[in-house]
Amino acid sequence: MWSSFWRSRDRFSLDELRYLIDQLQKVQIVNNDNKNFVIEALRSISELITYGDQHDSNYFDFFMERQVMGEFVRILKVSGTVSISLQLLQTMSIMIQNLKSERAIYYMINNEHINILITYSFDFRNEELLSHYISFLRAISGKLDKNTISLLVKTQNEEVVSFPLYVEAIQFASNEDSMIRTAVRALTLNVYHVGDESVNRFVVKTPQADYFSNLITFFQKQCIYLNGLVSETLKNPNSHTTTAIVNAVDEIEDNLYYISDVISAGIADVGRLITDNILQLLIFPLLLPSLQLDAVNDIQIGASTSLYLLCCILRIVKIKDLANTIAASLFCPPEAFVSDSETTLKGYVPDHGHETQQTENKNVIEVDGCSNNIMPSLSSSSPVHPEDIISKGVSRLTLRDALLSYITAGDDLQVLSSLSMLTTLLQTKELDATMLDALGILPQRKQNKKLLLQAFVGEDSREDQFFLSGRGFIRDGFSCELDGYLQNLKEQYGVSCSSLEVGTSPSVHRFHVLDALVTLFSRSNISPETLWDGGWLLRQLLLYSEAEFNNQHLELLRDLYKNCTSALLEEARGTWPDLLVTVLCDEWKRCKRAMEAPSPRKELKCMFLPLDKPSFDDVLPSESSFVAGERMCKVVKVFVLLHQLQIFSLGRALPEQPPTCPPSKIPENSRAGNAGLDVSGPKLGSELRLGCVACMIIG
Repeated sequence: MWSSFWRSRDRFSLDELRYLIDQLQKVQIVNNDNKNFVIEALRSISELITYGDQHDSNYFDFFMERQVMGEFVRILKVSGTVSISLQLLQTMSIMIQNLKSERAIYYMINNEHINILITYSFDFRNEELLSHYISFLRAISGKLDKNTISLLVKTQNEEVVSFPLYVEAIQFASNEDSMIRTAVRALTLNVYHVGDESVNRFVVKTPQADYFSNLITFFQKQCIYLNGLVSETLKNPNSHTTTAIVNAVDEIEDNLYYISDVISAGIADVGRLITDNILQLLIFPLLLPSLQLDAVNDIQIGASTSLYLLCCILRIVKIKDLANTIAASLFCPPEAFVSDSETTLKGYVPDHGHETQQTENKNVIEVDGCSNNIMPSLSSSSPVHPEDIISKGVSRLTLRDALLSYITAGDDLQVLSSLSMLTTLLQTKELDATMLDALGILPQRKQNKKLLLQAFVGEDSREDQFFLSGRGFIRDGFSCELDGYLQNLKEQYGVSCSSLEVGTSPSVHRFHVLDALVTLFSRSNISPETLWDGGWLLRQLLLYSEAEFNNQHLELLRDLYKNCTSALLEEARGTWPDLLVTVLCDEWKRCKRAMEAPSPRKELKCMFLPLDKPSFDDVLPSESSFVAGERMCKVVKVFVLLHQLQIFSLGRALPEQPPTCPPSKIPENSRAGNAGLDVSGPKLGSELRLGCVACMIIG
């Protein structure tokens, strides 16, 4: 019989299909003698059915008439070899993927044998077999629509009680093989995007709903793995660990984009499940407490990694309730997210790995032996006194305080992480305006928009408030909406916030942010690139926070600029004076582009990339010309930033080239007047320089 299989015959003919099926039906058991024939017959049948679907419908008619699907199942049951299972799954995948005829697709899916194959007990210890099985399931999902999906489910009283395709697939959602995970996710998206209401209700019922919690649990493990890579790179920088970080970051972001795709299907219950699981399995127990604690549930994760992950979630997972709940959580103290047995606070901890101690001054924290004011000394001369709000026990500090403390006292990575978090919050469209106002980063245009809307609808006749400065948000609306999210935190998640900051004026919060940013520029241990990011954020806030940016802020920027100018003049007498002007012009353009960019960095992963970037100071003697060149470039970058910030703070547009006169000589606008500076013009006896000519005004 088997020799006749190889006789010369028209390969793509109905006779060939008839012959193959006849011979296949004669097989009672698959053994070594006929195994190769069965494999070749299965492969050839898939080719002929695909060919017939495009050229002659009689092929598929004969396929249905002879009930070949039943023969496939019978062959699978009488064979004990993996090779037959592999070929059968491949045959089914090829046919389902390539069939175009609606009638053929309906027959393949509306058949009890398809669910038998889906639920068959294959030996998945064989990785190749598992791969073919998942491909088979994915091929079926690619043909789903509102009509075909009903053929694969069993219903009772109009409710889905069985959906083997989905149930079997999600069992492999956390498989070690990334290709299998990707295929399973593609299958689930195909199911969700069909939009069948009964199926949507099925996927959120127990035990199917466990898929979403397992998804976040798997994601949590990836986050912990990333943190381990970051910690290792900080200790031993090298290209291998950096490559591993990039790969881990890519996978984390891919997972979040998948979650975003799931949400885009518009299944409300799925969105709520994902929100609850992200909050309860990831953000509350791991990410938020890590901003203060060294250990949470015996899991180590650093503050910078936590802030990166929060940024990713806010930027990628577009859920309004999730974004506002995260923002509201920043007004809670870290211990609100930790059970009593896990609370081991010994003061505020801005730097993991360095225990901090509470000093006599409650507004001071100690990092690496150096004391830093939580709110810098600038606050003392401000009309608003932050110490009146913040002067509470250190344990009462909120997570929002932690973000600002990292900026004023953290290391370079912590500063960059906190700046990224504030920037992300500023750019998150899902955040309510009241939440941005509470955080101190609400753009003035959004304040005016809401005030104008309230004026039109006649709420409390607030037209006059709109046409005023708009420096503070409407107190009642601010309190009501923020309190709503805080109340939800308490009732739904058991997180209680008793912070005094909840009742603080938004203008105080804006001042805090500006104060921390201005203080940042005085820190010599922070890289210029990170300072540029801080400059970008300050520039965004200066557009909308004129009142909170006061005279002392301007004076500090001016003093920092003068000091940096002196350092730059020293470099002019140093090793690279001939390159100084060229570097200055180049860095001016680069800084201007960075300051005027839509966001400070294109990708969040950039915060981890400099970790293995060595400095010449670490490997070469201090007198080396390379060290001198690196130092000169750093001085130029800081000088350019401070120069541009001064120009902008005075209300001027940034020129394309570095100006030839200092910022203090540039005419100020109303912002300088609001800050208390003299804008009346030159006085008698004032000395001016017109080009190279020195002049004095004598009246």
